Amino acid sequence: MTMVLSCNAFAQNIKFEGFVKDSLGNGLDMANVMAVNNQTKAMDSYAITNEKGKYFLTLKANTPYTIKASYIGFSSYEKNVTTSSQNMTYDISMSQGVQLKDVEVVYEMPVTISGDTIVYNSDSFTNGTERKLEDVLKKLPGVEVNKDGEIQVEGKTVQKVMVEGKDFFDGDTKIATKNIPADALDKIQVLRNYNEVSNLKGLENNSNENIAINIKLKEGKKNFWFGDISAGIGVGHEEDRYIVNPKLFYYSPKYSINVIGNINNIGELPLTMRDYFKFTGGFKNMMQKGGSAFNVSSNDLGILGLRNDQAANIDTKFGAANFSYNPSKSWTLSGFGIFLGNKTNIVTNSVNDLPEGASTNDKETRNEVSEQQSNLGIFKLSSSYVPSTKVHFDYDVFSKFSNQKEDQQVISSEIGEIYTNKEQKPFSINQNLNYYYTLNDKNVFAFETQHLFQQEDPFYNANLETLPFALSGYDTTQNRDDISQNRFVKTNKLDAKFDYYYMLTPKSNINLTLGNTYSYQNFDSSIFQILDNGNVNNLDDEANTNNVDYSFNDVFLGLHYKFLIGEFTFNPGVSLHHYNTKDSQLGTDHTTNFNRILPDVFAQWQIKKSETLTYNFSLTNNFTDIVKLSEGYVFSNYNSLFSGNRYLENSLSQVHSLRYFKYNMFNFENIFAALNYTKQVDAVKNKALLTSINQVSTAVNMNSNFADETFTAAGNYGRSFKKYYKASAGLSLNWSKFNNIRVFPTEEVVQTTESFTQNYNVSFSTNYKKLPNLSLKYGFTINDNSSDVFYTDNPSVELEYYFLDAFSFVSEYSYYHNRNKGKTIDSEYDFLSASVMYQKKNSKWEWKLSGTNLLETKGLNSNSFNQLGGTSSFSSYVVQPRYIILSLKYNL
Repeated sequence: MTMVLSCNAFAQNIKFEGFVKDSLGNGLDMANVMAVNNQTKAMDSYAITNEKGKYFLTLKANTPYTIKASYIGFSSYEKNVTTSSQNMTYDISMSQGVQLKDVEVVYEMPVTISGDTIVYNSDSFTNGTERKLEDVLKKLPGVEVNKDGEIQVEGKTVQKVMVEGKDFFDGDTKIATKNIPADALDKIQVLRNYNEVSNLKGLENNSNENIAINIKLKEGKKNFWFGDISAGIGVGHEEDRYIVNPKLFYYSPKYSINVIGNINNIGELPLTMRDYFKFTGGFKNMMQKGGSAFNVSSNDLGILGLRNDQAANIDTKFGAANFSYNPSKSWTLSGFGIFLGNKTNIVTNSVNDLPEGASTNDKETRNEVSEQQSNLGIFKLSSSYVPSTKVHFDYDVFSKFSNQKEDQQVISSEIGEIYTNKEQKPFSINQNLNYYYTLNDKNVFAFETQHLFQQEDPFYNANLETLPFALSGYDTTQNRDDISQNRFVKTNKLDAKFDYYYMLTPKSNINLTLGNTYSYQNFDSSIFQILDNGNVNNLDDEANTNNVDYSFNDVFLGLHYKFLIGEFTFNPGVSLHHYNTKDSQLGTDHTTNFNRILPDVFAQWQIKKSETLTYNFSLTNNFTDIVKLSEGYVFSNYNSLFSGNRYLENSLSQVHSLRYFKYNMFNFENIFAALNYTKQVDAVKNKALLTSINQVSTAVNMNSNFADETFTAAGNYGRSFKKYYKASAGLSLNWSKFNNIRVFPTEEVVQTTESFTQNYNVSFSTNYKKLPNLSLKYGFTINDNSSDVFYTDNPSVELEYYFLDAFSFVSEYSYYHNRNKGKTIDSEYDFLSASVMYQKKNSKWEWKLSGTNLLETKGLNSNSFNQLGGTSSFSSYVVQPRYIILSLKYNL
């Protein structure tokens, strides 16, 4: 009986396929085909044709359908067909007609393609459990959203999210994925090969990597305020737990306003510290193709650098506002402001390998308890003026500031009990001015300039049983050693670049670039000791202080020739640089002047419309900034003392990358693969004396015979099939070889360390409309470094179910198993969260009961590798307990 039922169920579906052709019999690539069930009025299947015009549908046998087809520039096709009990072949012939409007093309079709734009119809992929944009994006073919809220399409990270064509917190996608309500979405447009400046379309290579997403809102959400306001309280907790989360949005053709807030003490972080530091405001590396890399280093003290789940307690205040205003059709003003306040308690237990020869012990055990408080702000204001297709003018100003403090208690098996205090108030303002002008079809001009002003003032204090370093003027007779350092770094950096493009033919152009990078920095630092009687002992010796000025100047002239031959694009280039550097310290000046020629190559094979193979090569001069050039001691950690080297020279790195993309809408297949190799010669590395967990180091140029090398490989295969299923498999491999100099009492030795990290993952998910949906994932990681090998298994499962037209159930379970090859470490932990939501149809109110860490897991584990000494560490972080929250949400 079971076999008969299975055969009958299988026989209910047939394969319905054929070709979509024009009147001359040519196949139409990317045509839309759908089948509407005449009995249920539902769309049972849809397809997009391949390059030969072929389509494929899975339909019910012996059922009447209306077959519809559409293609831009052709009249719509519509015919009634009744399927038989056998597979059917059905060709469609279309006639050229009036150009269809976009809204007509995408109507009812779940996915359509027009040029470089993929359009997803949101309602075709939702089942009622979705609450945020990321819930919808995860279900779209070819789209992935990672745990950090980053969106990836075809293996590329989405750079920008817009709503109705207006920037939504430019420079970050997480705020969009975590906050835009799912019920407001109509269409999701994926814009491939995106270029904000139409003047440079087709002239620059980097646009091939740029992807943006534009959200089209449902009609009821335009010209009206929409969003939601939610509030929740803890249930069954001894202490008070709460969350308040308002989200308000307004969009009209002339202006838009977005306001988001979040106050909670349950560990929900709308923006982590990692998100803050990588938030760019949409600013790009405008000197990328120049061949020089002069990056201003960060002097922050690592406060709140951890992920939100690595904390025993988190209290968060978050507020953000975004606006866009069009005074005229050609002029757009936009901007945003973000505030983030955190109070965090972090408890860490770790086991650290000690470098060979540094101690009589093999390992150090360490317990750290940290109390951190941070207030951060981000602001951006932009103006874009585009009066015609020939002229484009932009101005942006982007500012970041913070006020951070940390008190920490450390108990080390090697050096005892340590108390530290960190404070910093960094500030930066970045301005960007761009002008683009298209004179005619042959001549295009571009002028870009960017200015960075940044100042940092980290303060560090450590109170130790015994200071492990010998400092001139230090009083060693005290009961405990209380030592502090003030630092101040100020940077002014100006980049300016003028580009001229001349079109030799419709398929070739020459690009001349004249550019300049100028940086001027000041660095001051001082170390002082607090004695037992409270007096201050200033360590004024020049070895303990810094008063340094440093200037860097790079003037370059670049020439690139871009040409197309069939499916191939080539863009070789070369840049000629003249460098000047000057540092002033210790009463003397040190200057350098030299020239260098740096080549680069871009090549791409456009195998098919949505299939490319791209190769990049670049030779880059890398320069360090002022901190590593300053010769006075920098005491930034209780076990680390560093002095710079004013005679450092630049390093030279060559980078080769090969990237393959394939996106096939015919069978919703998505393939991504990449290989990258980097070799860095004369790298700036550490020369270190390691004693127990302590190190005294300086910066040196490594001998060219000892180059640093990195090789990475990554690949992913994903596919959606039979309308309801989505699966993917991927891997990433990272091999690195690093060289440093170890100092021993009788000799100096070049220490070479290697690490090899392997990540493998598979996933499978369903997307039924009326049945429960599962998402299954499994990840396996191998970290093989010089001292040990670590293995991590991470299976997870997500369940979601919308039932009784009012209830939604969502749950996620993750399991972790960490172990090492020597079997000295073997730990397991897991996390379970779940929520039940109740909202009647057409009701504005929603009740929600949610629970986090339902299994009361006490902590999570991670391992890391340090190339200096070739050591590994295994750490356990105490995490927040189980929280049960009852909340009420009102939808505007």
